[in-house]
Amino acid sequence: MVQARGLDIKEIKSLMTGLEKASTTQTTIDILEQLKKDVVPTEKLLRETKLGIAVNKLRSHSEKKVSELVKSIIKKWKDEVTAQKVSSHSQSPTTSATTASKTPPVTSPSSAPTPDVTAEKPKVQRPPNGAPRDVKTDGVKTDVYDDRVRNSSVMVTYNALASDSDAHSDTIFQCSKEIERIVFQNENGATPAYRTKMRSLYLNLKDAKNPSLRYRVVSGEISADRLYRMSPQEMASEDLKMEIKRLEEKNLFNAQGAKEQRAVTDRFTCSKCKQKRVSYYQLQTRSADEPLTTFCTCENCGNRWKFS
Repeated sequence: MVQARGLDIKEIKSLMTGLEKASTTQTTIDILEQLKKDVVPTEKLLRETKLGIAVNKLRSHSEKKVSELVKSIIKKWKDEVTAQKVSSHSQSPTTSATTASKTPPVTSPSSAPTPDVTAEKPKVQRPPNGAPRDVKTDGVKTDVYDDRVRNSSVMVTYNALASDSDAHSDTIFQCSKEIERIVFQNENGATPAYRTKMRSLYLNLKDAKNPSLRYRVVSGEISADRLYRMSPQEMASEDLKMEIKRLEEKNLFNAQGAKEQRAVTDRFTCSKCKQKRVSYYQLQTRSADEPLTTFCTCENCGNRWKFS
């Protein structure tokens, strides 16, 4: 089992679950601080637990302290993993020398060492002055088809994915081509529906407030096929999802205004003014096998609350 300063994979995943379900900003910060302090990252550990993906989702958190803590954690882990790779490569000459002493040298081109295809591709240097990456800064050629529209779609998708990414240009380019291919295939060619879908995906991928979507797509957590089938609501940033949820709850409360008559009872007590004159109504806000949600309004002070 992979260990990390007293934390095994099971414990790390437990913290990841707590991070996802954290109800307060302070709880989120406490878990992030523990992860930063107690986890010794290795490439194998991060790949098995997908810890980096879970933490990076909070990069766009509305609380500045959380987003900055996430950035420092990701940078720390990247630096440590890179240092491990450099250290491992620095030991290879000794191994090579030992092997060479036992094996006669061969001059045939076919004996050249096979590249390590599993090694992580080097990261691309970002443009100076904080400018976003794109096909021009990365020197990527997107003219892969005879169709100008398709080439343009690959280009804008690349620009969206690469803007704030550290991934290698080859990785982003392959991802961009696959997204375009899936849309082209499902929309039966470069049709108006194809253009509309590509435009929608581009707008969601380039959203400055939604870096986690770009990261999840480039890292492979979200495949091109899954991205194609996701709704705008599913692609939305965490902040926007929370805002949509807040508005939905507010609208449910306001829906009682459309009723001609509300039931008033003394069974409930207002937590603010302690009065018992409370109006209420009930709605099925979840699945049919779940209990109704009761929405209450104090007729004395206007305080509102709900319970299931």
